[in-house]
Amino acid sequence: MSDNPGQNDQPDPSAPLDSFDEIIDAETTRDPDLAVIEAGSRTLRTQGGPPEADVPGRPEDPEVDAALRAVETELAGRWGETKLEPSVTRIAALMDVLGEPQRSYPSIHITGTNGKTSTARMIEALLGAFDLRTGRHTSPHVQSITERISLDGAPISAERFIETYEDIKPYVEMVDAQQEYRLSFFEVLTGMAYAAFADAPVDVAVVEVGMGGSWDATNVIDGDVAVVTPIDLDHTDRLGGTPGEIAVEKAGIVKQDATVILAQQPVDAAQVMLKKAVDVNATVAREGLEFGVVAREVAVGGQLVTLRGLGGEYTEVYLPLHGAHQAHNAAVALAAVEAFFGVGAQRPEPLDVDTVRKAFASVASPGRMEVVRRSPTVVLDAAHNPAGARVTAEAVGEAFQFSRLIGVVGASADKNVRGLLEAFEPVFAEVVVTQNSSHRAMDADELAAVAVEVFGDDRVQVEPRLPDALEAAITLAEEEGEFAGGGVLVTGSVITVGEARLLLRRG
Repeated sequence: MSDNPGQNDQPDPSAPLDSFDEIIDAETTRDPDLAVIEAGSRTLRTQGGPPEADVPGRPEDPEVDAALRAVETELAGRWGETKLEPSVTRIAALMDVLGEPQRSYPSIHITGTNGKTSTARMIEALLGAFDLRTGRHTSPHVQSITERISLDGAPISAERFIETYEDIKPYVEMVDAQQEYRLSFFEVLTGMAYAAFADAPVDVAVVEVGMGGSWDATNVIDGDVAVVTPIDLDHTDRLGGTPGEIAVEKAGIVKQDATVILAQQPVDAAQVMLKKAVDVNATVAREGLEFGVVAREVAVGGQLVTLRGLGGEYTEVYLPLHGAHQAHNAAVALAAVEAFFGVGAQRPEPLDVDTVRKAFASVASPGRMEVVRRSPTVVLDAAHNPAGARVTAEAVGEAFQFSRLIGVVGASADKNVRGLLEAFEPVFAEVVVTQNSSHRAMDADELAAVAVEVFGDDRVQVEPRLPDALEAAITLAEEEGEFAGGGVLVTGSVITVGEARLLLRRG
């Protein structure tokens, strides 16, 4: 199905539900993490509003779409993002045969547990507003794999994505033949991003780590600025069981003589980061001391904030994103860009405030407290760990006056699902548990068993198919009447949110 059907090709709300299953079945040869579920919204009674954020759909040209699917299939044959051998040996070998493309531009490197992608998008918007050509590499994607590589604030085209892959493929195969393990899915995509940025060329790259820091595939760059968003417990089997232990790995992105922008951290994590900064002679700017959020108030469609940067105060900044956590992300992003330009060090004056306001007003972050339809309001948020769930629960209570909020939760089996559900329990009147198409998804019945322990049997409904779960949640939210203020929050996984986003969009 085209993502942009004509006016006479609108989805039929009365069409059978088989279409979703047929599309899922057709994708069985591909890694579900890469699949874009093109089921439209005909499984729902009411059409949703069009998404405003820059998430590409499938290519309209059948030949381009087929070529992109072929690339996705080849990438899916490699180790997925959750299977790795902690080392930068393979990606370093690829960079070597490609001629070290990542050395041809300065970079801002971002690690942390939550908020990395939103912060990366804000940094990108700020740099672009000051007339710099940007490249951004983030993960995972919400709907399309091309989202992971952006130029000038927008995902690269499918054609360019394919060309970039074909350009580096012979070198990837060369490295594969020389190494004990083939390059992983994420390593190849990182190589593609760095090559695409050099080919553009970009003035600066904004790069989000995949996992950790020290041995993450992105860590073949020497970021002029290292950004550390809040560290909490996630990927504990790989990174450690305390924020301090996790910080040891994440500190690996802090390079000699760099500037470190440090968001508010647990004490043990902050200690690790500050010690690493001393070891490599890095300069540190800390949220709450050198920069931070001075004031914020809820506004229509977002919030109005006053930020203190490294060079002074920036007042009346409109941020079209919900939640206190996004205001803190904005403060971190602003400090990172100031540091990149030398504000507070080489130059005392702040950035132009009007340019900063214009940049923040343009920021979008798909799948992060994103409203995709009204009446009832449906919000998507990709919270997938307890820390993320807590800030989302707080944000949804602040931004929306829901009289009754229904949760739709589909989570990955390797996550702290109980902690995630416990964070949402105070704000969900009822929860519909489901599962997405990924092989990593927790079985809906297993998730329901945990949910019953947290919410009680009378507040839990099980709908294994995501379209049915969305339909059930919307029905529950409407029970109090059209103007009663019921709402739906879809959460638990980036994959769940991405699939829901496609199902809820207007054709």
